Amino acid sequence: MTRTVSPFWPLDWWSAWWDAWGSVPYVAPLRDAGQAADLEKLHATAFARPWAAHEFERMLCERSTEAHALRRGNALLGFVLSRKAMDEAEILTIVLAPSARGGGHSRRLLSEHLTSLAFAGIRTVHLEVDEGNTPALKLYARHGFLKVGERKGYYPLPDGSRATALTMSASLS
Repeated sequence: MTRTVSPFWPLDWWSAWWDAWGSVPYVAPLRDAGQAADLEKLHATAFARPWAAHEFERMLCERSTEAHALRRGNALLGFVLSRKAMDEAEILTIVLAPSARGGGHSRRLLSEHLTSLAFAGIRTVHLEVDEGNTPALKLYARHGFLKVGERKGYYPLPDGSRATALTMSASLS
């Protein structure tokens, strides 16, 4: 019995490969300000006061911004934005889509982002985090961040109250 080969076998092979391997999430630099609307939508899934698209657009156009995206194919699953100044950086925001949370993706995203910052000559990274955000606190502790201070009543909450922000820093050198 002979098996006929489709004239489209290269396309069939590519589709099979993509189904098997192309759906693996990966981290890539985020430089396209045209994705600001997507960033705004994703940011709104995690924060009581999400940033507007024009804020993301402006940040992505600045030379001092370092940004990375977590993607699966063309789908945006998460991102992290930092602002660099001399040999320091501040992580401004990090967010994962609800469907991507809990799978270790935030660890990978943050790790690759911090590695990129280190290659750019950054020695110290700072951030602020809601003291009630236990998953984020665990993530930052795994990457060497230590509490250096707090800001009482810093974050507005949906119920009108305000939460304390912890300030944290990590050395990359």
